[in-house]
Amino acid sequence: MAKLLDANAIMRFLLNDIPEQADKTANVIYDGAFTKEIVIAEVVYVLSGVYNYSRTEISNELLKLLELISIENENVLKESLNLFKESSLDFVDCILISYNKIENIEIFSFDKKLNKGLV
Repeated sequence: MAKLLDANAIMRFLLNDIPEQADKTANVIYDGAFTKEIVIAEVVYVLSGVYNYSRTEISNELLKLLELISIENENVLKESLNLFKESSLDFVDCILISYNKIENIEIFSFDKKLNKGLV
């Protein structure tokens, strides 16, 4: 059965800073793992806020990860990561804009920066 990866496991896999945990996570990934958008959002914030990864580095690493694991709304998340790389928007705003663009979901917000990005 596929296992749900949390942010900590994903961080160990991406950073390989604790090799034993990175290896265990790799085994779970190769056995068939998945995660959720909220987990990816946490990883984005940790990589940017704690590890000072650039938007491009974060986007590229997570897009590679998504080739290895499953996630609901994969197209939305990939679009979100690309938008995050190309903009100064908050990652959650990128997710909302991507839902608007890909699934034609109307977003209601008072956030002017977010509203500028909506179709």
